[in-house]
Amino acid sequence: MKSSLNNILIEIKEYEKKVSSETTNVIDESYRIATYLRELLNTIKKKILKDGFQDDKEEINFFRNIKPQVLGKLIYYNKVFRIETSCPVNNGKMYHSFFLNELEELKQEYKEHICNSDFYRYYRSRRTDRDCEYFMLGKINYHNGLNSFVFELDLSFSTYYDYKIARILANELLYTYLLEKTNSDKKTDFILQNPESVKDIFWTDSKNALIELTYALYVSGAISHGKIGIRKISLAFHILFRTPLGDIHHAFHRMKERTGSRTVFLDKLKLALEEYMDKDL
Repeated sequence: MKSSLNNILIEIKEYEKKVSSETTNVIDESYRIATYLRELLNTIKKKILKDGFQDDKEEINFFRNIKPQVLGKLIYYNKVFRIETSCPVNNGKMYHSFFLNELEELKQEYKEHICNSDFYRYYRSRRTDRDCEYFMLGKINYHNGLNSFVFELDLSFSTYYDYKIARILANELLYTYLLEKTNSDKKTDFILQNPESVKDIFWTDSKNALIELTYALYVSGAISHGKIGIRKISLAFHILFRTPLGDIHHAFHRMKERTGSRTVFLDKLKLALEEYMDKDL
């Protein structure tokens, strides 16, 4: 069972890539992935309740490392869906103020409920001496003055602290997402160390060509071992080439419906490189 649970994290990553390439906006993407994660978590729960754990080590690993990853992403995508469906406009001052306010609320939650807690310091320091207390069923110590949310948990599938890790992971993802939203038009926040050295670098092909390249680099995992999202890659190109890509999901969706080759720019790159190689022969 241990190996199959670890494979869950790989499956989630593959599903995220699949949905990202099929959807045209963040709302659809976050809704589909949240639905998938909710169903996945329910399936895992049924399996755990039926089969249990082989030993204490497997139980601790599940509640410390496996379940929080799934639940954390579920919390994250559900929050993104709620934020995007509440956003008043698509651009401008109201749009920017809306996401700034969401970012401030996230920072406040972090200060009040996360960063000063003993458990947060325990988790961040990678200690394991209290794992039997934190990550095994039936070990909750109510004398610690826990959040009242503990009374709403299904204690046959939660140690309470697995949920706390999930919130930490979700908040980290939300922080990155909200930073991108609030800083996407603030190039000074991402200024290169020597802007004069790159002022003559600009994109001269079509915007769709750059989007095609962006997706190719994303799905191939060629950047940061595939651990960063498509929006962060597109933002990097936006900054480097001073070319805003807009709604890349919608543009990519149109590319999939092209007649003939769907990878026109990548085909052109391959041909150009091969011709250049032939000149050296």
